This record gives sequence, C-alpha cells and structure tokens, in this order.
Amino acid sequence: MKDKSVAHSSADIVVSNFIRSIIDEDNRSGKWQRRVETRFPPEPNGYLHIGHAKSICLNFGLARDYKGVCHLRFDDTNPEKEAQEYVDAICENVAWLGFDWEGRQHYSSDYFDQLYAFAEYLITQGKAYVESLNADEMREHRGTLTSPGQNSPYRDRSIEESLDLFRRMKEGEFADGRYVLRAKIDMASSNMNMRDPVIYRIRHIRHQRTGEKWCIYPMYDYTHCISDALENITHSLCTLEFEDHRPLYDWVLDQLVDKVPCHPQQIEFARLNLTYAVMSKRKLIELVEGGLVDGWDDPRLSTLVGLRRRGFTPKSIRLFVERIGVSKADSWIDMSVLEDCLREDLNESAPRRIAILKPLKLIIDNYPCDQEEDCLAPNHPKKPEWEKRVVPLSKTIYIERDDFMEEPAKGYFRLSPGAEVRLRYAYIVKCVSVEKNVAGEIEAIHCTYDPDTKSGTEGATTRKVKGNIHWLSVKHVLQAEVRLYDRLFSDPYPDAGDKDYKASLNPNSKEITVAYVEQSLAEVKPEQAFQFERNGYFIADRVDTKLGKPVFNRVVTLRDSWGKVSGLA
Repeated sequence: MKDKSVAHSSADIVVSNFIRSIIDEDNRSGKWQRRVETRFPPEPNGYLHIGHAKSICLNFGLARDYKGVCHLRFDDTNPEKEAQEYVDAICENVAWLGFDWEGRQHYSSDYFDQLYAFAEYLITQGKAYVESLNADEMREHRGTLTSPGQNSPYRDRSIEESLDLFRRMKEGEFADGRYVLRAKIDMASSNMNMRDPVIYRIRHIRHQRTGEKWCIYPMYDYTHCISDALENITHSLCTLEFEDHRPLYDWVLDQLVDKVPCHPQQIEFARLNLTYAVMSKRKLIELVEGGLVDGWDDPRLSTLVGLRRRGFTPKSIRLFVERIGVSKADSWIDMSVLEDCLREDLNESAPRRIAILKPLKLIIDNYPCDQEEDCLAPNHPKKPEWEKRVVPLSKTIYIERDDFMEEPAKGYFRLSPGAEVRLRYAYIVKCVSVEKNVAGEIEAIHCTYDPDTKSGTEGATTRKVKGNIHWLSVKHVLQAEVRLYDRLFSDPYPDAGDKDYKASLNPNSKEITVAYVEQSLAEVKPEQAFQFERNGYFIADRVDTKLGKPVFNRVVTLRDSWGKVSGLA
C-alpha cells in the first residue's frame, strides 16, 4: 500500500459538491457525531476502469478530507465469476492511485454467517418466504412498469415451512434454481425493486474464500446494505443506477434495526461517461476474450491497468476526477479532458529527450568526416536545476522525415531545397541537394552548415530562421521499439445505447515502429516517462522494457491532434 502522503498533492484540490454539502450538514447537526466512514465496494469479477477511479477518489478523498476512514470491501457474492486475480489487481490499482485503506480490507463473504442468520430472522418475522416458482414464472408474476405484479401462490407459505425449506437449501438438498428466498414487501409497488425481490439463491459453486461451506449465496441488494451497516459506514456512495434500489436498501435495514449497529445513508452520484471508450464490463470482456485488444492491460483500454501501462499517472487521474466534479446529472466527458490532465502533469514532471520516429538521413557536406562535438540540451526547459545533457553531433544525422518536403506547401518552414533551418541545440543548416534511389524515393538529403551559428556558444551569430528541428547523430543512437497508440474507437459514443460498438473500432489505434533515441535511454527503467521533443509524451513499457532494449509507449501527443491527424473529428 502507498504512503498516505501520496494522495496529497497539488492535484488534490478540494472542490465543493452536493455530497460534501450533505456531510457538512450532518456534521453541523451531529448526525454521525462528526464521523465520516465510507467504503469502496468493487466486485472481484473483472478489472477496474476509469469510472471506478472516480468512485475510489471520491470515497477515499472524502474520508481523507474529513479525517475519517475508508474501507476496501469486495462484494464477493457471486463465486461463478470471481477470482483472486481480480482481488489482487484491485488492491494494486487503489494503492497505485495513492490511497491506503489502512488494513480495513473486508469481504461480503466475511458476513455470510450473519447474513444467513438475518435471513432466518426475516422469515420468522413474516418478512421473507421461500419461493417455488421458477425464474420464468416469477417474471410473469412480476408485472410491468405500468401494471402491478401478482402475488406468488407461495407468498403465504407458513413461516415454519419456509424456515424448513431455507435450512434444507443451506444443507445442499436442492438443485440450483429449485427454490429462492424472497423478501415479502409489496407486489403492487411502483418500484419494481420492491416487488418481493430475491435475496438468496442456490448455487452449487465453490467460493474462492469460503470453499464448499455454502451452496446458497445472498443477492447484492440484500448483502450490500447489511455489510455497510456492520462496518458502521456513514455515507454509502453509489452511482445513479442504484437510486431506485435505495428504498430496498432502507427497507432491509429497517427490518433489522435492532440487529445491526447503524443505518447508513445511501447517496447517489452520476457515473463517469467518457467519450471514445467503453466501460461496460460485458463489452470489456468481449474485447479481451475476443482478441480485439491485447489483454486487460492493453494501453488503449479504459481499464486502470491499461491506462497505467499506457503511461497515465496517478496524479493525472486524480486531477481529472477533481476537474470533472461530482453531480446528480449524467453527462459525457470528452477524452481530451483526461488527456489534458496528463499533459499538465507530464509537462512538469517528464524530462526531455530526443527520438526520431520516422528517420531520414541528413549529411552535412562541409562538416569534417572525423569530427564530433557535444551539443548541450536542457533536461527540462523550465527546470534549470535539472541541468543539461550532452547530445553528440557528427557529419551524418537523422531527422524526422516529416521535417523535409521537396515541394513545400505554403506556410511550411522546415527543411526544403534551398531552405535553412536550425538543428536544435546546434547549427543552422541549408539544404543543397536530395539523394534518391532508383524508385525515386528520398534516401538522404545533403546540407551545409554555418559554423558561426551554434546555439548557446558565446560570440555565435544571432541570425534567426523560422524552422527548428530535432535530430540525432547516426553514430550515437539507440534503436528502440515505439508503440504509437491512438483512441480505440472512432465513434465518440461507442458505449451509448445498443449500437454495435465493435463497428467503430479504430483500425489505426496501434502502430509499432522502430525508432532512434538517445543512447542514455538504454538504461531506462519501466514506467519512466519522457517528453520526446516535438513528438509527445512517452513511457517505458512496464512489461516489455528490458535493460538495453527499451520499449516506449506514446502516452499522449503534445496537444489534442485527434481530429486533425486522424480525420475523425
């Protein structure tokens, strides 16, 4: 787990919202004795995504700011889809974001004995009954949004019979689906969630934590509120889709008022909807299992492991969550907002280096063949304390292919026949000829340099040229694999409605190339981030980078060029 101080940074700005207003009022009234206790309750059946980050930052951030505590609780009531792999990944994600649950790691399965005892209690109070109808029959009795449901013929089953059947369900006497336990509430309620919801079902599946002990498992709506109460949670924060479930949350706790230590307050907020991304668990699973992406940590995915591998920083994600705020209204947040938060962080924290992504050879004709010299480049233009690094110059160098145009367009100020540019940190050069192969393709360009124009040299000529391009000496480069990632979808709203989200997969979302980088990057460590000058922000891949063989992922360009570059805006 991370040190708590990690969560405190310039990105963690306290911004008022309606949840803070509720807590402030609770503190004024003394409702919880000025106590704030929250929880982050993921299901361990998949990897977390950027939407979960909003909930993590909200729950842990509120606890931090109000000097309270936040629990990490796994809702492990469905052993069919759960695995320790997901538990471990969730713990790692929360710690990576900078939050510490300080040993308050719980599981719904911790409370299985109590949940079962409470269910028996509800039966004895005439508030629950064992149902014999199958799933289709229950659906027929449930009614619609405009018509009430019908009571099950087993709704008035005696307390003794329901209790006997429920105990026999627990002992494994019946097959899956033979019986369920339902809360007895109101089949005519306008809220479908209150029409005698199922609170226990039979599942003969081994549980990852309790093994073979149980063959009946409680449903989420029944489990969640009781778990909150047993942990003395004060403010139970969830997304808006659970607003209609709040009456059931309150009903269960009202029936157990003398059995649980408190009755937490459920508060709903709008989920995160991010453009050019999907956050539906079903769709993410389809992308991964269908081989449409390279696993859960594919840098193009909205999963936190994917964003981390892409190069997003904890600080940038926390800043993003603060910037978008918390509200009760659903809205779409543009991907560029997230990317701008990353640029803001990396602009300050990332050292500068040079990389040539699409190399073109440039030969300085009047530069001595056996001469080499050091040019000095700042490690960060706004941090002189980071000092400077040496970039060697020799007769033959690489420049970006896009920095030369044989027939320049209007407004093109980089290199072209007869034109001058400055080699960044070095000299002004002038293109004098172009070397082509038999197919007419440019293989090299020839220039002359002005020896009196070296950057940073005392007494150098101060004349200016409009073009300024980056370069690397052919003798002093390191080859590196570079992965250029773009947005996974061309449709801004692939997650909206029932559209075929796969139809909008961007075929150009991943490009792998071999680039030339500064030799010092041979010793780069996984997850070190850099700004490759004029090319964007890159990170050493946390999985594939090896000593002497770096692999770099482009995290984000220097500015939002999605529409301009891809033609999709």
